[in-house]
Amino acid sequence: MAGIQEVFTTGDVARLCRVTIRTVIKWFEQGRLEGYRLPGSRDRRFTRRAVQRFLQESGMPVELPGGGRPLVLVVDDDEGIRSLVVKYLGGLGVVEVDEASSGWEAGLKTAARRPRLLLLDFRLGDTTGDRVVSTIRGFTDLEQPTIVLMSAHLTEEQAHDLMERGADGWLPKPFELAALRDTVYRHVGIAV
Repeated sequence: MAGIQEVFTTGDVARLCRVTIRTVIKWFEQGRLEGYRLPGSRDRRFTRRAVQRFLQESGMPVELPGGGRPLVLVVDDDEGIRSLVVKYLGGLGVVEVDEASSGWEAGLKTAARRPRLLLLDFRLGDTTGDRVVSTIRGFTDLEQPTIVLMSAHLTEEQAHDLMERGADGWLPKPFELAALRDTVYRHVGIAV
């Protein structure tokens, strides 16, 4: 996407957060802000995703410049649930929403559209959520989306195991729409 800043300098992050450059360097050195050093230089760079994640984890209500609305991909083979979630999230007006009805379609759309968040039903007609998580986490050239599993069939222990293997969260079904909204906002970095 032309015009969207994908890499930030130490100075860019300092201006966004209204702190000194030394503070940003300290965050980097402490491992709180993921980044990299330019070869042969002391300069540091931070990806848009890393800065967004840091802002979210730190509770800073800062919007990154030129980001547009984050894309949420809703993956569920139950058309009624998928339609309800897509309509509700789209109506909030703060995220872009797309949908997929199978694990196969989820993989294709993740590679093509690069969503920030996948809301992934655990039991799909063609596969299971853990297989989709494993496949997407295996895309080494893809900036990884956050993946939140949705299921009425997982126990707390099973959900925790899936998070150990690559999922980022779990939303038990049935869920209240407010819980859905709060989960999405939290994972895409929008203040509730």
